Amino acid sequence: MVFDLTIIKDFYAKMPGLIDSARNKLNRPLTLTEKILYSHLNDNLLEDYERGKNYANFNPDRVGMQDATA
Repeated sequence: MVFDLTIIKDFYAKMPGLIDSARNKLNRPLTLTEKILYSHLNDNLLEDYERGKNYANFNPDRVGMQDATA
């Protein structure tokens, strides 16, 4: 896949709106981890996820691998 800077710019341009909608839906401040995870939700269905009870699908924009053979 060719590196496409416009995809990255488009995603990060809408990221503050995604974070604000998560903050408003949950009605509480968010941690940095929650901001990252809620902004990368696959279906944008916002709910207060509980550890060990709920499952979420994510669309990561980048993935870091251990070595070049990944």
